[in-house]
Amino acid sequence: MIYTITFNPALDYIIKIENFKTGEINRSKKEHILAGGKGINVSIVLKALEIESTALGFIAGFVGDEIERKVKEYGIKTDFIKIENDISRINVKIAETNKETAINTKGPFIDETYIELLYQRIEKIENGDILVLSGSVPKGIENNIYQNICKKLEKKDVKIVVDTTGDLLLKTLEYKPFLIKPNQDELGEIFNVKISNRATSN
Repeated sequence: MIYTITFNPALDYIIKIENFKTGEINRSKKEHILAGGKGINVSIVLKALEIESTALGFIAGFVGDEIERKVKEYGIKTDFIKIENDISRINVKIAETNKETAINTKGPFIDETYIELLYQRIEKIENGDILVLSGSVPKGIENNIYQNICKKLEKKDVKIVVDTTGDLLLKTLEYKPFLIKPNQDELGEIFNVKISNRATSN
């Protein structure tokens, strides 16, 4: 089984507007509401390829319920942890003809109690399974969370894929993940350089 973790999933509210103007009333041409988050996106792509996965992570409130409902609509298995007395994110994307404006919200606070529940789910991952760790983490979660997950699975034959940046990525390297996927900007951030071309030395 492939497991994906999305620590801070969201509903992405995508609004198509022509000639968006701040400080004025704008009328949309079309709207879409999608379940978002890197881990969820991985599960959606896997399902399109007819590969089964289970989506893990944290959801909260009525927005979290809608995120789970939309993920299940794809036929994806879920095992989300529900956060009490908070609400998952609704991110707003204003799409114009040649550009997009995004408003990303912070999401719920995740305290240690819920992190321990996640660790309990991770302990059920078996030899031969694959775990995808992707995206950033919300408030309440330290930047060693991916490292801790790798440590808990190091004695099992589990392939771990890491798609994130900064310390979240760097701290997993000692556990030799199966695959890492920094993009150009993230790779530059790791080495404190700006990558502007594909030139290579002989």
